[in-house]
Amino acid sequence: MFIFTIVKWENAIKDYQHYLRIERGLSMNSINNYILDIKKLYVFLIEHNISSSPITIEKESIQQFIYKIAKEVNPRSQARIISGLKSFFNYLVFEDYRDDNPLELIESPKIGRKLPDTLDEKEINSIIESIDLSKPEGERNRSIIETLYGCGLRVSELIELKLSDLFFEEGFIKVTGKGNKQRFVPISELTQKYIEIYKSEIRIHIPIQNGHEDILYLNRRGKKLTRAMIFTIIKRLVEKAGIRKNVSPHTLRHSFATHLLEHGADLRAIQLMLGHESITTTEVYMHVDRSHLKKVIETYHPRKINS
Repeated sequence: MFIFTIVKWENAIKDYQHYLRIERGLSMNSINNYILDIKKLYVFLIEHNISSSPITIEKESIQQFIYKIAKEVNPRSQARIISGLKSFFNYLVFEDYRDDNPLELIESPKIGRKLPDTLDEKEINSIIESIDLSKPEGERNRSIIETLYGCGLRVSELIELKLSDLFFEEGFIKVTGKGNKQRFVPISELTQKYIEIYKSEIRIHIPIQNGHEDILYLNRRGKKLTRAMIFTIIKRLVEKAGIRKNVSPHTLRHSFATHLLEHGADLRAIQLMLGHESITTTEVYMHVDRSHLKKVIETYHPRKINS
């Protein structure tokens, strides 16, 4: 009976992986996170000699698992695991393997919305000014910072950016985001300028490795940069600029969205540029800095007092 249970879990997890990849179009990173949480539940069942398959497991067993993880992870991680398991069992219900979702009445812990870290415009300039342009990688790094901040890219989108994705005459770049979904993002003339400098003065002198000919940003060995390398570049520049904040590539993306909003950009336009599927995700920027909202009313509302 126990061997039958193991096969059932393995089969269900494998089928769910295919569903997430083919039907949902999720990235491998997202899929791996979903599967990891299911496997945590599976390991818990084995450790506690609970012989339940994905079809027969009941709310009580899952509740025991949640009590256990509540002692090990923070509320945000706990909420993520519960959400992932709910999605898994919803899939089983959808495929008619189960009649109910055992997590339906299990509530996630209440967590406050985590506001993204941002840099102000002076700090952005300080980071760029701290780049040593006397070194070959200086021009590349300036172009990287300008592109991350100027286009609001994720670090994964930046390192995958290709020469064939640049449509400067039209004023756009093609970005491949989560789940291989593509979008066109406007690019300013200033950001275009620094990319062109890097391309024409630095990149052409790099011995490019096979398979990397179309990749925009390369290391000195002619290969695509890694996520870790981008994090390291930014960390060093932030330290050099004397900024005492925990800054990552994503901080530049958050700053891009926040500064656009502060200067009066439409939230829907920001959503499209960031590649958010839901406007709810973008709305977090409404909570970052409300000071500009008063200026919007004072400037644009028809009932404002004219001086």
